[in-house]
Amino acid sequence: MKLFIKDSPRAIALATDTHVLIFRHSVAAGTQRQASTTSLPDSAGAPRCIVEFAPWERQDMSEYRSLSSLKAQGTLGLVTINGDVFLCVVNGSSTVATIRPTETVQRILSVEFHCLNRGDYDHLLNEQVNPFPGDGVGDDGGPLDYANGGHREALLEHPCLAMKKLLSGGSFYYSADFDLTKRLQDRPAEASTVAIDSLDAGFLWNTYMIQPLVDFRSRLSERERDALDHSKILTSAIRGFAATVTVPASSSPARTRASGFPSNMTLISRLSCRRAGTRFNARGVDDDGNVANFVETETIFCTDSVAFSYVQCRGSVPIFWEQTSGLPGQQKITLTRSAEATQPAFDKHFDALEKAYGDVHVVNLLSEEKSSETQITRQYDYHIQESELNRRVEEMGVEEETGPHEHLKQINYDFHAQTRGPNGYEAASGIKRYIRPSAMAFEYFLTEQVAETVIKDGRKQSVVSDNVALTQTGVFRTNCLDCLDRTNLVQTIISQHALELFLVQHGERSPTSDFWARHGTLWADCGDALSKIYAGTGALKSSFTRSGKMSLAGALADMRKSAHRLYINNFEDKGRQNTIDMLLGRLIGQMAVHLYDPINDWVTAELSRRAPEYSAPRQIGIYVGTFNLNGKTSGINDDLSAWLCPQLDESLAVPEVVAVAFQEIVQLDVQQIMATDPHRRTAWEEVVRKTLNANAQRHGSDEYVLLRGGQLVGASLSVFVKASVLPYIKNVEGAVKKTGMSGMAGNKGAVAIRLEYADTSLCLVTAHLAAGFANYEERNQDYRTISQGLRFQRNRSIEDHDTIIWFGDFNYRIGMENERARLLIKRGDFGTLYENDQLNLQMVHGRTFPFYTEKTPLFLPTYKYNLGTDEYDSSEKARIPAWCDRIVTKGDNLRQLYYDTAPLKFSDHRPVWGVFQCTISVVDQGQKDQISAELYAKRRAAVASHTASRGEDSDDESLYGYESVEPGLPPASSDRRKWWLDNGMPARSTVKPPSDRYVPNSARPPNPFGPTTEADWVKVEIPGSTPPSRTPSVAVGTVASLARGESLPPRRLPPPFVAGNANAVAAHDNAPVKPPRPASAFAEAGEAGKVHLKHTLRKPAPPKPEKPALLRSESGKSTASAASGRSVALPPPPPPPEPRRVVPAAKSELAFPPPPRRAAGSLVAEGAKGGGAPQPPPARMLRKAPPSGAGADGDGNPVLPPRRAANGLMDEGGLEEMGGWEALRPS
Repeated sequence: MKLFIKDSPRAIALATDTHVLIFRHSVAAGTQRQASTTSLPDSAGAPRCIVEFAPWERQDMSEYRSLSSLKAQGTLGLVTINGDVFLCVVNGSSTVATIRPTETVQRILSVEFHCLNRGDYDHLLNEQVNPFPGDGVGDDGGPLDYANGGHREALLEHPCLAMKKLLSGGSFYYSADFDLTKRLQDRPAEASTVAIDSLDAGFLWNTYMIQPLVDFRSRLSERERDALDHSKILTSAIRGFAATVTVPASSSPARTRASGFPSNMTLISRLSCRRAGTRFNARGVDDDGNVANFVETETIFCTDSVAFSYVQCRGSVPIFWEQTSGLPGQQKITLTRSAEATQPAFDKHFDALEKAYGDVHVVNLLSEEKSSETQITRQYDYHIQESELNRRVEEMGVEEETGPHEHLKQINYDFHAQTRGPNGYEAASGIKRYIRPSAMAFEYFLTEQVAETVIKDGRKQSVVSDNVALTQTGVFRTNCLDCLDRTNLVQTIISQHALELFLVQHGERSPTSDFWARHGTLWADCGDALSKIYAGTGALKSSFTRSGKMSLAGALADMRKSAHRLYINNFEDKGRQNTIDMLLGRLIGQMAVHLYDPINDWVTAELSRRAPEYSAPRQIGIYVGTFNLNGKTSGINDDLSAWLCPQLDESLAVPEVVAVAFQEIVQLDVQQIMATDPHRRTAWEEVVRKTLNANAQRHGSDEYVLLRGGQLVGASLSVFVKASVLPYIKNVEGAVKKTGMSGMAGNKGAVAIRLEYADTSLCLVTAHLAAGFANYEERNQDYRTISQGLRFQRNRSIEDHDTIIWFGDFNYRIGMENERARLLIKRGDFGTLYENDQLNLQMVHGRTFPFYTEKTPLFLPTYKYNLGTDEYDSSEKARIPAWCDRIVTKGDNLRQLYYDTAPLKFSDHRPVWGVFQCTISVVDQGQKDQISAELYAKRRAAVASHTASRGEDSDDESLYGYESVEPGLPPASSDRRKWWLDNGMPARSTVKPPSDRYVPNSARPPNPFGPTTEADWVKVEIPGSTPPSRTPSVAVGTVASLARGESLPPRRLPPPFVAGNANAVAAHDNAPVKPPRPASAFAEAGEAGKVHLKHTLRKPAPPKPEKPALLRSESGKSTASAASGRSVALPPPPPPPEPRRVVPAAKSELAFPPPPRRAAGSLVAEGAKGGGAPQPPPARMLRKAPPSGAGADGDGNPVLPPRRAANGLMDEGGLEEMGGWEALRPS
């Protein structure tokens, strides 16, 4: 993988041998564009980049140059600092662990941060030793001065220098082969690539940086998404520890005798990033239930045939507490929240642990002698007693022979007090006797390689698969104060105990001392690594963990580490905490980068819309069978063909998929319900496979292979497929969910296997629900628990599949008396029985299996028979016959053809089977690729050069090539650009009315998609040449009324004004003349008097402010004279306004003083040259002033000053004309 850069426009590319990923910063996103005050912010100001992922041959890389001499090994993502965008690239790593032959873990040793938007930091990338020492010597023989052009000392520090030191410190790890954020039990072994979107965000330390790329990946097509995963460009990093030690064959206790290959022992610790921080900056729990220094540690031991995994975790005490830094004795602990206020966060923490791991056993190592630690322990005990996990069990009253069960247990083990004696730290091994019962109940995860020979295309082939033998069902949670030194030593003991338990149960030889020495070395290195991350130094007591013995040198080393830790915690932790927050994107104002791809985003949407062009349906057969064995093994040698191979049509005799489920495959006694024995399931799977293959040979078909098997104590599920359909099957996963004893015991629960056949997802679930005639509500609750709690990879639930089939012993009974039920059975009245069936009634009322269907059973109830006979239960209990064994389905592509039972009599149940015809979708990848290529070419032509690899910067890069959804509608808008808001420019539409006389119907509802009887357009009938009788706003509002024939009140309209015709105006002196009407959406009335609507629907211009009516002129004479003195033509006057009282000027009273007026010489001159001036306003009503003699009329009133038509209200130069007038003052 190489790194390339192009200078103009600046772009950075990560290229493999086949594909290239290109980034280019969008300048438009980095600067705030001018917008209206009502515009939305530009994605909260987040910087934006264009990204493009394409094959190498599609890109022109001639303008790119290599940016670094080192090979890139992937990117951790993008980060923003001070407005600059940086791409983080891993360019140095080493292999430190090998889980299995194809699964390696890399330790990050070096990273680089490349700026996308400017090149100012390019010369600061490589702080390497100068390979040519002479270049650093000045003319005087001394060192070259940087200020004079040398590069001895950098004037500018790289903004990402602190992050670079953090990521290059050796505490971060990644894997390009598998999902390193998940334990072995939670990830499929057959996954060939790392799906970046399925990673556990709790342990993914570059979530903030990689999330934009994860979102970009989700928008790619499936083929491009797979190509991106295979390129291994996107890197997922954890923080913690990972290492592998090789165990030679002579020391390996669980290797196959015939093989001399060594074994591998691996230790992986994953530090959570949800409450990350340094020692005194991160303590206790937060309100989301995340605790400080939470670490999941997994011990893995792999030989040539088995893989063992055991997980335990550590974390700060989950209550709200703080501790101040300082000298020893000054580090005071404070509980910052009351117990009642802490309980919700405490419950969130342990609910998350229970969902992830199962039951939890707390190992508390705090001292009972130190008062500061004692107060934490007391509150810890209180919260455990009040925990919701144990309260659920108490409310349900679950108590069987094993006694009451607790999902959350605790042991307080004062480490210092226990190791104070002469044995020292060796006495800590005494904790084994307290944890042994839980360790046996929790078990461990174990897979075994199974090889089988199948016949495909007439030839024998060997198929090797990993068979899950056991799963871990609980976890130990260990803590001390810092969860470092004491915790690491005790976790080493617990890990050793789990390995011993595994070896004893499988009859292996006792491990040698060399084996345990390698185990101790791994845990000592792990403790040092985790302690350096949290406290700044290596772990105390690590010398004992390595050698198993205490020594003086070890004690001196612990003293030195304590002093060093004191310095770091007081002087360096603040800066380290700030860098951690920057890496996780938690600083104030820090925002994630927004990525968009103008090509692939559009192509993906179009491909989804055109799916029928490249996909075709195909019919396959699915057989499902369920059988409650009642713990019997006597029938394993019986002929099962009546059940597994019923006589059917030739097309259905050998279905492609066969799913077989058993319940009570073992006796559900006290010892069995807490553990899983896989040997019974393995034996039954072999019998089933032989029976199926014998039937396949009779019909000349391919043999069956075991695709996957799963078991939960007594319930098991095995899926077989024909060897010929294996190429169509992918993403096979399994999961289990316990419901017995409130989720602790596996005597009740479900086993599920999901797969993808071509492009259709299929989920098969077998369930054994709660027993008892009246316990149908418990059965309903079991269904809900399984449906909601059972999860596959990527957090898939059962409901996230196209086809779902549930089958098993659901235990629903028939709700009627025993005698009547048996009488109806003899009559064959299955309809009446089914009407009283509990499952049928509960489904009808929507209380269980919502939206599922069941074919009506037309066979005898399957429970309960006397063994070996066809008679129903004749014991003292005399149980009512019932259809306990059922099959229910969900999916539009599924059709059930058969639903029946088989006459196998060695159990008290009868086996049930069903055959389905399933329609799957098969994609023609070639056709899809062809359509994709065509769309890609079309899209690239549409966006022209506006991609990441080439192009210019623009404000609207995200909109290039996006057409409007319908002709005539505005273009697409985005978070940055909205055509109805920005810059005050409304959209222009080319929608036209049918003719000039049609206008939009204002009576139509504003919602264009709502039902209505109103037409889109209405016709306006305009009589003669009469101009509009109302202003445009009123006329448009009454269009619907005109269309319906409603008449308006008549109005007196003046004739049109003709320039120079003063007599025409004088003839109407009695009627006041108003200013000309403003421009409107209607055209001015012409000779024909027609009304036209503009073809563009634009926002009307704001109306000009009108003078108050009180200040308008009432004098027709002055208006006429002013108007007649002009040589310009005026438009026809509008209709008169509503009538108002007119007061003669000679006897009017003063209302307000006239405002000062401007000299209007220039205005009059411009008006005389061309362009009609508006009519003067009506005369103002003024109050007379006391007579002043000169200038007064006969009554002593002052004469009004002359008005000029061209002057406005506030014209200048009018003060001399206002002589004798004064302002009105309140009396």
